[in-house]
Amino acid sequence: MSGIMKVFLLLAVIVCITEAQRHTSGGCLCHRVRSQIRSKVKDIQIYPATTFCAKVEIVVTDRRGARFCLDPELAAVQRVMASIIKARTTARPAALTSSPDSTNTASL
Repeated sequence: MSGIMKVFLLLAVIVCITEAQRHTSGGCLCHRVRSQIRSKVKDIQIYPATTFCAKVEIVVTDRRGARFCLDPELAAVQRVMASIIKARTTARPAALTSSPDSTNTASL
């Protein structure tokens, strides 16, 4: 078999493997979603749509460490997310105080 044929055969195998992996895994984290939060939340991560996964994914970690996904299309989930984002953006940062004797200075 010639060298060019080997290269084309190798490329065809790579394309087939890539397509098979893309269709089986889908690149998405969430294969099943919940419509509500049933326990106390420790962390929420929002993953935007990418070339590997065409949908927005919301992954929630509860206090026990269990992870589950929420359906971002549901109005109830959108309201909860909006309230969380609003609470985070309206929270005031702690005031920075210093005394004349303090050495908390920044130099550029």
